[in-house]
Amino acid sequence: MKKSPLLFPLLVLAFSASAQKSPNKPANIFMSKLPNGLELLVLEDHSVPLVTIEMAVRNGSYTEDNEYNGLSHLYEHMFFKANKDIPSQEKYLERVQELGISFNGTTSQERVNYFFTLGSKDLDNGLRFMNSAIRYPLFLQEEMKKENPVVDGEFQRAESNPAWALFDKVNHKTWGAHYSRKNPIGDHDIILTATPEKMRIIKDKYYYPDNSILLIAGDVKHEDVFRRAREVFGDWKAAGFDPFQRWPIPEFETLKGKDSLHFVTISPNAKVPILLQVWHGPDTRNDIKATLVADVFSYILSQKNSRFQKNLIDSGYALNVGISYQTAKFVGPIQVFCVPNPAKFKESFKALAREIAQFDSDDYFTDEQLETSKIKLANSEKFNMEATTDYIHSLSFWWASATLDYYFDYIAELNKVTRKDIQDYVRKYIKNQPSVAGLLLSPDMQKEWNVTDLDALYR
Repeated sequence: MKKSPLLFPLLVLAFSASAQKSPNKPANIFMSKLPNGLELLVLEDHSVPLVTIEMAVRNGSYTEDNEYNGLSHLYEHMFFKANKDIPSQEKYLERVQELGISFNGTTSQERVNYFFTLGSKDLDNGLRFMNSAIRYPLFLQEEMKKENPVVDGEFQRAESNPAWALFDKVNHKTWGAHYSRKNPIGDHDIILTATPEKMRIIKDKYYYPDNSILLIAGDVKHEDVFRRAREVFGDWKAAGFDPFQRWPIPEFETLKGKDSLHFVTISPNAKVPILLQVWHGPDTRNDIKATLVADVFSYILSQKNSRFQKNLIDSGYALNVGISYQTAKFVGPIQVFCVPNPAKFKESFKALAREIAQFDSDDYFTDEQLETSKIKLANSEKFNMEATTDYIHSLSFWWASATLDYYFDYIAELNKVTRKDIQDYVRKYIKNQPSVAGLLLSPDMQKEWNVTDLDALYR
C-alpha cells in the first residue's frame, strides 16, 4: 500500500523529464505524459475558480482525401451528441446544464479540438465528461441526419461570401490534386451523405491517446490533475501505430510556372475588384526558421508606415492591401490580398508588381521597422497569454502544427531574425517564384476594363 503513492510520482517525473525541454516554457505550465501516450498540459491560473478542459487530436482536413472531405468537421459536431454514458443529445445537454458547462469545438487543417469551461470544483466531473465523449461516441443515425445539414449550412454560409468564387478557385489551383487536404469546410455531397460507419473509420484511424493532448487551464494544481487524468484516461488503449505512417499525408506538388495559374473569374456578387496571389511558403517540418521570418516580414508590411502600405494605399493604387503567412506542418501559404482602386485599376497591378520586385532590396524597410515588428509580435503573443481559456487553444494549435517547444521559444527566435534572413526568405519563396493569382470582377467591371488576361495587367 505504501508503494503506490511513491510509484506514481516517480512515473510522472520520468515522463515529465522526456517531455518539452524549452527553458522558455512559462513557469505555470506543467507537462506530463501517460503510459498510453496521452500528453498532458496543465496551465495553472488561480485568478478565478474556473477550469477549461480541452482535448486536441491530430486530425482535420489534412487527413481527408476526396471521399472524406469535410468529415473531420462533422465528427467534431457529433462529439457533442450521444455516447456510451450519456444516451442522447437531450441527456447530453441536460448534463451540460447540470455542470454549468460552456462548450465548443473547432476543426482546422491540422487539428480538431474540443473544449469546455466549468467550475474548478467540478474538475473530476469535467474529466469524466470529456472521457465519455472522446472515447465512446455512438454516432446515432437519427442524430447524424439532423447534424449533416447543420454542418452543410456552415458551408453554405461560407459560399455566400461574395469573394467565395475567387477563394475557392485559388485554393483549387494552389493545392491541386490534394485540395481536400486544405479544405476543412468540405464538400456538400460528402457531408450530406456521411454515415455512422465513416465516423467510426475516422475514430479508428486518429482518435487514440497517443495522437492526442489533454490541456487543463485554470484554478487547479498540476499534481492533482496528473493524478486524476491517469485515473480517468489511464485505461484508454493506445493505437499501437503511427497513423501518419500508416496513412501518410501526401506532399503537395510544387507550383510550376508553365501551368495556367493566373486567371480572371467573374461573379455577379462581386462588389469591388479583388486580387489574391498565393505562393507555397515554408512549413515547420522542413524550414522552421523561415516560418518565423515569414511572420516578421508580414508584420512589417502590415504597418501603416511601411513602404508597402504607403506606395499602394497612400499613393491611391489600392483601397486595401496586405500580406500574410499561415504556419503549417504541410506547406504554409503566403498570400497577398489586394483591392485595386477602380480609379487606378490598371496602374495598380504594375504598382504591386514593383513592390514585390523590391521586397528583397536593402532599403525596403528600416532597422527600426524590423525591431518594432519583433516587439509588437512579442507583445501580441504575451497578450494572448492573458486569458488562459483562449491561450490553451493556441497551445494546442502549435502542438499540432509545430511543437510546443517551437511556441515556447517563439519570441526568443523572432528576436534573432535579421534583414538578410528576410531577403533569403523573399528570394526562396516569393520573388520570381511560381504563384497562383486570381482576380475577381463583376460582369460590369469586366466589361468596363475589358480584362481577360491577368498577366497582361502586371506588364
